[in-house]
Amino acid sequence: MTDAPQGAPHGAPQRVRVTADPDWYDPAGIALGIRVGNLVFTSGQAPIDEQGATVGADDFEAQARQALANLALVLKNAGSGLDRVVKATVFVTDIARQQDPFARVRAEHFAPHSLAESFVEVSSLAHPDWLIEIEAIAVTS
Repeated sequence: MTDAPQGAPHGAPQRVRVTADPDWYDPAGIALGIRVGNLVFTSGQAPIDEQGATVGADDFEAQARQALANLALVLKNAGSGLDRVVKATVFVTDIARQQDPFARVRAEHFAPHSLAESFVEVSSLAHPDWLIEIEAIAVTS
């Protein structure tokens, strides 16, 4: 789902908010994603369900699958999909332990060499139980 286009300066592409029902980021005042022209920019998708509850506490692969499922839904609602991702940034809390498991999960969703990716270790994410967050840029056509 997308909201009505937001105002843009004359000649600039319109920004369209990407939503879901329920929109798990609405209470935080941020968009799940923004579509500008044929590009979709997503917020970092966390391992949470539609009510905002963390999925897979202490289970990195379950969290990675949930974050990717959320990413897929946001992209679908923007008129895109995982197969149209051109750039992903993956934030994890323990790169040494999580790189190989994420590579396995990534292979379930993306063809080899089909996207550019940054894989970054951070000291923490927005919730202390989160082990991963994924943001992406995708095309719609």
